[in-house]
Amino acid sequence: MGTLYRLVMGVVAVAGCTGVGVALWTLVAPDEAHRKEMAKEYPESNPLLRAERQQQNVMIMEILKEAAETNQNVASKPWPWRK
Repeated sequence: MGTLYRLVMGVVAVAGCTGVGVALWTLVAPDEAHRKEMAKEYPESNPLLRAERQQQNVMIMEILKEAAETNQNVASKPWPWRK
């Protein structure tokens, strides 16, 4: 009987903590209009910054491809953006 009581109390405790978490999440999370307004301020929404980030990603992928194709230690070479 004691095991059943401990099991029930454990389930109630987990459910209670989950309920408190969900309640706090709904209170703190921004609504849809605020989320759309925040999305306008992200750096990815700026086309110039997005293009710059894509160029950096292309350079990094080229370096990784070069590193995968050679047995040489490419970590000791200067990076292209530090020239």
